[in-house]
Amino acid sequence: RRSLLSYLESFPSYGRETAYTQRRGYRIERWSYVRVADTASRFARELEARGIGMGERVLLWGPNSAEWVAAFWGCLLRGAVVVPMDLVATPDFALRVARQVSARLLVCSAELAQLDDPALQAMALETLTETVSNHPSGPYASPAIERDHTVQIVFTSGTTAEPKGVVITHGNILANLEPVEGEILKYLKYERFFHPLRFLNLLPLSHVFGQFLGIFLPPLLRATVIFQESLNPSEVMRTIKRERATLLVAVPRVLETLRGKIERDLEAADESEGFRKRFAAAEGRHILKRAWRFRQIHGQFGWKFWAFISGGAALPVDVEEFWARLGYAVIQGYGLTETTSLISVNHPLKLGKGSVGRIIPGQEVKLAPNGEILVRGENIASAYWQAGEVQPAVEAAAGEAGWFHTGDLGELDAEGNLYFKGRKKNVIVTPAGMNVHPEDLEAALRRQPEVRDCVVVGVERDGNAEPCAVLILRDAGGDPEFVVRRANESLAEYQRMRRWVVWPQQDFPRTGTQKPRINLIAEAVTAQLGEQRGALGGGAPEKGSVAELIARVTRRAPSELTADAELESDLKLSSLDRVELMSAIEDRYQIDLNETRFAAATTVGELELLLRQSAPRRTDYHYPSWAQRRPITWIRLLVYYLLAWPATWLLGSPRIRGRENLRGARGPVLVIANHTAYFDVAFILAALPMRLRHRLAVAMAGERLRSMRHPPAEMNLLRRWVNQVGYALTVALFNVFPLPQHSGFRESFQFAGESVDRGYSVLVFPEGEMTHDGKLAHFRSGIGLLANKLNIPIVPVRIDGLFELKQRKKRNARFGQIRVTIGAPIRFPAGTDPEQIARALESRVAGIS
Repeated sequence: RRSLLSYLESFPSYGRETAYTQRRGYRIERWSYVRVADTASRFARELEARGIGMGERVLLWGPNSAEWVAAFWGCLLRGAVVVPMDLVATPDFALRVARQVSARLLVCSAELAQLDDPALQAMALETLTETVSNHPSGPYASPAIERDHTVQIVFTSGTTAEPKGVVITHGNILANLEPVEGEILKYLKYERFFHPLRFLNLLPLSHVFGQFLGIFLPPLLRATVIFQESLNPSEVMRTIKRERATLLVAVPRVLETLRGKIERDLEAADESEGFRKRFAAAEGRHILKRAWRFRQIHGQFGWKFWAFISGGAALPVDVEEFWARLGYAVIQGYGLTETTSLISVNHPLKLGKGSVGRIIPGQEVKLAPNGEILVRGENIASAYWQAGEVQPAVEAAAGEAGWFHTGDLGELDAEGNLYFKGRKKNVIVTPAGMNVHPEDLEAALRRQPEVRDCVVVGVERDGNAEPCAVLILRDAGGDPEFVVRRANESLAEYQRMRRWVVWPQQDFPRTGTQKPRINLIAEAVTAQLGEQRGALGGGAPEKGSVAELIARVTRRAPSELTADAELESDLKLSSLDRVELMSAIEDRYQIDLNETRFAAATTVGELELLLRQSAPRRTDYHYPSWAQRRPITWIRLLVYYLLAWPATWLLGSPRIRGRENLRGARGPVLVIANHTAYFDVAFILAALPMRLRHRLAVAMAGERLRSMRHPPAEMNLLRRWVNQVGYALTVALFNVFPLPQHSGFRESFQFAGESVDRGYSVLVFPEGEMTHDGKLAHFRSGIGLLANKLNIPIVPVRIDGLFELKQRKKRNARFGQIRVTIGAPIRFPAGTDPEQIARALESRVAGIS
């Protein structure tokens, strides 16, 4: 192949097959291969219109998304050079990179800070499709692109020195991709039995391994890539099952947190002892027998899911063994940015236990006398870019001509499997796969007046490392915890130090040139950590971290927050704030929080205590997607028109007004109404036009639905049976789903989004309870969040006269006594404050007459 563009040329032949799936608010958005190719061509025309040509640089900074991929391909079509930026990069680092490469355009997520450079053109990543929509569709006439043309300059995690980027060409990537493509072709005839393969990719596209498995490899299989920002284990498992994912692509830490989730669930169900016995008995069994033995766990992920692909850092052996023993394939790869992602990779059907795979064909690998891994081949990056100058990559790091020194230690067995044995470089690679440069952390520490000298060393953690501050303080009585916490405030999240040691002597051991002897210091720190584990932070969440998250939600300075600060009275945390805060905490620490206990927490200190406690399983709410499938939908319509429809008109005789407001509404829409009685739904169904009436999902009090589905154990058998039958009939005949009043509403909102994706409108009563006096109650803030993230028209509806009939205990009404009035649909601009939306909707329903 001459260039990567030959792969893009095949996209139109894949037709409407889904290339990318991503979440937008509570909705799922799907991009076909045709749409990706078309948007890339339009983006290339946009670059041409802006005067950006061959070899000029475009900074791409944002979360994984189909728009990111389209912009990447568009740059390649135009011949422009992509400069992908880590999502966690600081604005200062991104600005330094942009200036060093003389970037012509910044394509940036709206949530990230804009760079302070008026000369740099900018474009929002989220609205990229709309921005380029004025350009014609169709293939773009690309200039001649060859293997030696530059694709991108990848700047790995920043250092205090001038940023250094790795220059990667089409040929570098093709050297890794073409051998894998050849291997795939041998098995492609079997792919049709599993089509479509779906990759849940949690690796950032700003890294070459994330690109390999998110951009380049999937099209070879006509596979679908699923993007998700949340690393919360419950969210990951739900996505795998909902989207019927085939495999998960992630850093080792995600595999660890998923294992923790499984173990916590087993402990909460008092099944840990039985699991351990089955786990021990599964050793050496065939993979299918292992999968059947642990079929309950496989059922949580869905039966199409069968493999993990781990990269970016070393996978602990016990984590690999855990998932393999459960009957999953665990595939590891090894490589660096300079080797264009891959040096070796496991074959999915020929796994080497503990190995990072066999060498990719076309590469040469050997071990130096000290065990360092040396690589030679076309995949080695062509150059480094630093301070505006291009430097040869191999010579910059080599001791022998033509060989790239990885700085990593390894072993090779007789079968050609490579084993990773550790890192020779000073760079600390965390379990999340992030590169942490000690110089950055030491600079932050030295800015603290209490610090006389310091070094930062990597403390071993399951084959990876985490940074540990080694301090010499000016005052022996100083507080090292306070010093480290304050230094952390100036660092990115992945750089922060959660362990520290006060060096016991007046100075560090030094070399003849007065440099600290890092190896001796690291050995002493490791020994001290083993003896005094609890005194060094022990890996517990850093103090102040919860306060940081609360400050982000409440827009208050972290310094104002104390452990005894009241969430309600002092911090004015609304129910909506709690939703955002809980999600942020779960994502930050990758844990499951019990929502009931979270809702009961009253102070910052109680939230911090909650983090340190094991998380039992969440309150059980069932979201019945079966009610939206045939034949239930047919039965529902039949029963409705035979029974509910006649009863509504014969007994209620409602007067419907405002239906003309829905002439242009094809659906789905979000219907909001005041709540006066349990049978409000029947009158709203009667008022809606048929196209909306037949596909309406109704939010009902979750606690009530749950008590019907799971009656109290003390209830007699007949009443329990009546409740359970009532639950099934209510769900089936009215298509209701639970909307809890106290906890669990995030999952409820997600189910509402899934219903909209299936073409259903949603009915919600924003007051949260039936009126007690006939007056409109205060709308819950959650309706604003739901409206914002569903991004569909909102139809206000008001029911009048029904409360008065209920008060008089009347069973039927004269025509016109009950009035159902439909207001005009409304929408709110993206990003509108949810509280503002809730108040506006409350005013709109109150004003309907």
